[in-house]
Amino acid sequence: MSACATSRIAHLFEDLRRTGRKGLIAYLTVGDPSPERTPALVAALERGGADLIELGVPFSDPIADGPVIQRAGQRALAAGTTLHKVLEIAAEIRRRSEIPLMLFTYLNPVVRYGLEALARDAAACGIDGCLLTDASVEEASEYVAAMRRHNLDTVFLAAPTSTQRRLRLVAEYSTGFVYLVSRTGVTGARESLSDAVRPLVAAVRAVTDLPLAVGFGVSRPEHAAELGRQVEAVVVGSAIVDIIERYGNNASLEIQLESFARELKHGFDTQRAEAG
Repeated sequence: MSACATSRIAHLFEDLRRTGRKGLIAYLTVGDPSPERTPALVAALERGGADLIELGVPFSDPIADGPVIQRAGQRALAAGTTLHKVLEIAAEIRRRSEIPLMLFTYLNPVVRYGLEALARDAAACGIDGCLLTDASVEEASEYVAAMRRHNLDTVFLAAPTSTQRRLRLVAEYSTGFVYLVSRTGVTGARESLSDAVRPLVAAVRAVTDLPLAVGFGVSRPEHAAELGRQVEAVVVGSAIVDIIERYGNNASLEIQLESFARELKHGFDTQRAEAG
């Protein structure tokens, strides 16, 4: 399936390709440390160079997430963050910024909200796409159809354990980009990158021309530099959420996030300089 015609995500990757740059996709859990603070945190990440924001919807049973993001979800839920609230916050962000926004959520909140209702409301709030972490791509046709009706991208996960059949389905149903899980297991910052990344990149390249982004375990500028040689973007989540946890309601939180995003982007600059 081709990318949505007016997708900000598609335009982003076209611009990255044209300018020879690599993309930084930043994840945060909406509502942590408070719903009111999230738009300012997104703005800080954007100032630091983030190219796309994943808006994590807090969920009570986040099976794909490690302890850092689990704790963030608990804090966000305790602060009253719901899927409805996430969409309201997305609309507020969109009034200030044209940065691509993607919902990162589990299937349960989406089913409760309603597929068609979510697609309609997400599009109205300025969301550009959605990633359901626990949605089976083999059973995704109804979900994908609902998203397409509202011109939203659907991003699916490809993992080192994915079969060839699943990789072909991920390629068929994904638009915008394909999200490569660098390792098996849950999210979380790591000291080094998995050896599984390079063969996974090759396997997915064989079935799609879509841009590829690698996440799970990416946390350092040198990770960005290494991955920038292989894929179009990196996804950084737990390392960002860890900063939010450590600084909490401290007034310097935005400065810390902006600085960290800039450091990650500098990793790409290092890679480009070496390539040149």
